[in-house]
Amino acid sequence: MRPRQPEQRVDLEVLASLVTPGSRVLDLGCGDGLLLEMLAQRQGVEGVGVEISLENVRACIDRGVQVFHGDLDQGLSDLGDDSFDFVILSRTIQTVNRPRLVIREMLRVGKKGLVSLPNFGHWHNRLGLALGGRMPKNPLFPFEWYDTPNIHVCTILDFQDLCREMGVRILQMIPLGWAGNRPHGWLKGYFANHPLFLSAAANLLAPMAVFLVDQGDS
Repeated sequence: MRPRQPEQRVDLEVLASLVTPGSRVLDLGCGDGLLLEMLAQRQGVEGVGVEISLENVRACIDRGVQVFHGDLDQGLSDLGDDSFDFVILSRTIQTVNRPRLVIREMLRVGKKGLVSLPNFGHWHNRLGLALGGRMPKNPLFPFEWYDTPNIHVCTILDFQDLCREMGVRILQMIPLGWAGNRPHGWLKGYFANHPLFLSAAANLLAPMAVFLVDQGDS
């Protein structure tokens, strides 16, 4: 069972800024429904969530958010192709057993996908593991190794590699600071003409990132 997400999360603001007003949105692993509530109030979207935690399902209902109880690892067979304008995975991809299936289903039912993920390649994690010899703990990884909901931790570069393997096109990558901080806009500005250096720098310096993706020409 995934715990309820904290109320202040910079990735939610960035995700919301990328969603077109009035669009139809599916939030996979929607937690307590905060993002869908934000999108409905600010941008007039028609939003639906899928969530495995019954506690979070009840929280969504309390917010007035339409939600279905479901397991993302079982796929989205009840939903038709291109049913949504945007499908969101907000700090969810690392908690599922079958991330490739979830990404494939996300881009089948949605025209575009939005993915935010914690970056295990951040220097804080590397240093903590190298010097302390234990799994790192920080605001994005606050759990002990034996009770973490994060099944498949990855780095920014790992996710980019997976997208290439799957033929998924990355339209935009936004490196972010710690929850509550502003995105690392200087990274993109400094390395705007050097995408390989941008990815490597973000992988080292950004604890989190948001990706806008689609199926490309496939």
